[in-house]
Amino acid sequence: MTSTTAASAAPERVDRDYPLGRVPQSARQGWFAILVVVAGFIFFTPTMVTGGQVAGAFGFAAFVGLAAVASVVLALYIATLGATSAATGLSTVLLARLALGRVGGKWASIVLGGTQVGWYGITVGIFADLLASAMGWDVSWPLAIFGGLLMATTAYWGFKGIEILSWVSVPLMFALCIWITVVSVDEVGGWTEMFATTGDGSLSPGLALTMMIGTFISGGTQVGNWTRFAKSPRTAFLICLGVLLVIETAMLVFGGIGAIAFGESDFTALLFTMGLALMGVLLLTFNLWTTNDNTAYAFGVAGAELANRNDKRPFIVIGVIVGIALAVTGVANALTGFLVTLGTVIPPLGGVIIGTYLFVWRRRDPGTDVTRVGAFVWPGVIAYLLGTAAAAFGAFTGIGSPAVQGIIVAIVAAPVCHALARRSGTTPTDAGRPDEASAPTASEVDA
Repeated sequence: MTSTTAASAAPERVDRDYPLGRVPQSARQGWFAILVVVAGFIFFTPTMVTGGQVAGAFGFAAFVGLAAVASVVLALYIATLGATSAATGLSTVLLARLALGRVGGKWASIVLGGTQVGWYGITVGIFADLLASAMGWDVSWPLAIFGGLLMATTAYWGFKGIEILSWVSVPLMFALCIWITVVSVDEVGGWTEMFATTGDGSLSPGLALTMMIGTFISGGTQVGNWTRFAKSPRTAFLICLGVLLVIETAMLVFGGIGAIAFGESDFTALLFTMGLALMGVLLLTFNLWTTNDNTAYAFGVAGAELANRNDKRPFIVIGVIVGIALAVTGVANALTGFLVTLGTVIPPLGGVIIGTYLFVWRRRDPGTDVTRVGAFVWPGVIAYLLGTAAAAFGAFTGIGSPAVQGIIVAIVAAPVCHALARRSGTTPTDAGRPDEASAPTASEVDA
């Protein structure tokens, strides 16, 4: 009887990564740990491929200018989301719950988690094909299974596992990129000749910006999964801003330089062309591992919110199994276009969160218990739908940049819809208003 009572009274296991609540100050990490994890998150190999595609259309000088503009847009968007999570201690999906409601926020968990599972499968497939080519194998599915399981281990461990892996992968990837730059510049005859290159004009500047921004904006929307461990919003904002400006621009430029010099935009194929197969495979393995490490962590957190279970690990396991199955069957390759299309509906979600944080919550944690949120926060839902409509309009008509205009419309619509709701006497939800009793003071939140 005593043992039964003791067992029933035992506290429920709390995931040390707090997937269903705020990260307490006692669990916050130092600025350097956040910087290393965010840097590893941003080192995304497809960014280099996109850089190569754009560089071939414009030549190096014009391409560098466009890459800088795309990086600034991404940096401001992602840094603001990062600050929002640091101020509240909440992951992206829990911020979506406060912004859209308990039921409305499930859409964010489905879309964010689902796309990340798909990207996990695609990245596993890239890893398997790369390694199979280097080893001369005709089949790659055993490597897909091995790689998919290996990449999940550090995500299963949590934030600390991602940090340790990033310590290894970030310096190695920088070394590879610098190596490629030196060889590529030498190939064309020096920096003067590199800047004198011209493109084939196959892309418009607007489309080029859309491609470069779109490569990472969906993943970047989930940066709050890691910056919620930062000790202050200012720290998170400055880290994300600086890292995005430096690494995103560098990734684009590194990819562009190689493509211009060797006429090959596919980064993996470029390594073989340059005779860097063995070293390239080693360094890219760590980079792909870091990418999928963050991806698995993201769909684990999204799954925990969706099922309302305070443990991300079962959902990491489920997502990894699905991702490996997609890679082994080859279905992942067919999903790429679909996942890019889903990118239209993800950026407006970030826009709603930003608009709500800046203008409704006034850069403060509303203090609302995430379990007390109403089913729908209609001002947030309407703002999201308006942003998605703007993004879809751009995608179907080719006018503007779908992701950027979706974000801007959602940011503007969020406070407007909340103001109209208050004026009409409708209370959106207690999650839509700052809770003065529980929100931190200005001195407590360094925003």
